[in-house]
Amino acid sequence: MDKVYVKIWRLKGHEVLVAVCDPEVLGKDFYEGRLKLQVNKEFYEGELLSLDEAVNVIKEATVGNFVGEKAVKCAIEAGLIHSEAIIKIAGIPHAQFVLV
Repeated sequence: MDKVYVKIWRLKGHEVLVAVCDPEVLGKDFYEGRLKLQVNKEFYEGELLSLDEAVNVIKEATVGNFVGEKAVKCAIEAGLIHSEAIIKIAGIPHAQFVLV
């Protein structure tokens, strides 16, 4: 079963940041031109959840950060990002959202 790391950050007020990444990219850095994507453990390594579980958690977020094929898929399934909002750095999909 596919799984992703999900870490929840409670911010000021009612803001909830959810960081999600594929296990294969955790702890790695990716470079493309002047862009650098750091998938550091301190920020992303939370609970290892199934994709369905992750989608349920993500729906509660006001801010989201997603790295990897599976993580970005969860954000799309949760209805929080559009496929056109995805960038790739060294072939790794990355997306973010902020609800206003």
